[in-house]
Amino acid sequence: MNVSEVKALADRVRTEVGKAIIGQHDTVDLLLTALFARGHVLIEGPPGTAKTFLAQCFARTLRLDFGRIQFTPDLMPADIIGTNVFNFQTSAFTLTQGPVFCELMLADEINRTPPKTQAALLEAMQERRVTIDGRSHPLSARFMVVATQNPLEQQGTYPLPEAQLDRFLFKQVLAYPSREEERKIVATYGMHAGGADPQDFDIQPVAEGAEIAEAAQAVASVRLTDDIVSYVLDLVRSTRETPDLQSGASPRAASQLALAARARAALDGRDYALPDDVKALALPLLRHRVILSPAAEIDGRRAETIIAALVDRAAAPR
Repeated sequence: MNVSEVKALADRVRTEVGKAIIGQHDTVDLLLTALFARGHVLIEGPPGTAKTFLAQCFARTLRLDFGRIQFTPDLMPADIIGTNVFNFQTSAFTLTQGPVFCELMLADEINRTPPKTQAALLEAMQERRVTIDGRSHPLSARFMVVATQNPLEQQGTYPLPEAQLDRFLFKQVLAYPSREEERKIVATYGMHAGGADPQDFDIQPVAEGAEIAEAAQAVASVRLTDDIVSYVLDLVRSTRETPDLQSGASPRAASQLALAARARAALDGRDYALPDDVKALALPLLRHRVILSPAAEIDGRRAETIIAALVDRAAAPR
């Protein structure tokens, strides 16, 4: 598969998802970028902004095995990864797989479970395998986590540890739709009793697993010049040097920004990355990997504002 075919595949996905999802074009593009870059996405937004429904439509469009976990304070690690259960008929332990054994896993309201349970996803997200009773079990090569969290509800929530956040390729922050988009939403969904289903909108699968793997290989072949690599490094390292941030982005962030820029170029049908690819992805890729300094917090500054200023100051190659 070449980059032109990757773009055609992405266009088909956008069209199918667009049958049910009104707006959120940037979020769909970030999901596609993460899929082809083998990353994970954290979506933050108020209730009722179709975070869960978007993940369902995306999985159906790509014929991905979909799994969902509703994170709650009493959720245990074994509820996610599974456990070995003793079978009295065979006198042996049998693995009962948890919902993590899928291809696209929706971690709904991930910040409503304690850090101990959140940590059960660390190995799965980084190495695409889980360890149960000392034995490793591989996950699908297409395994992807789409996690959601509600920024408005603070009671009964737990902040995600930095190690967990760093494993998300992107953090997308959803806003309320525009008036015209909301008018279309009301006109479309105002007739549905209960929750909507992707099947109600005739969403059809437009890709197979082999095509997704081929698209990921095509992304890896996208050219990244030395100037672009230096630009990525300058941008990421600047987050560690500014006094406005107590903690900057990790070397993993720099590697993932370069890979994500390749994926975005392929989605656009190009076999070479541009500085604009890096600029477009810098905010969703870095916003959750930095920690504000105490002085910046007192001043009421936001990480998004500081990152945007760093992007503006970084000298982009011609």
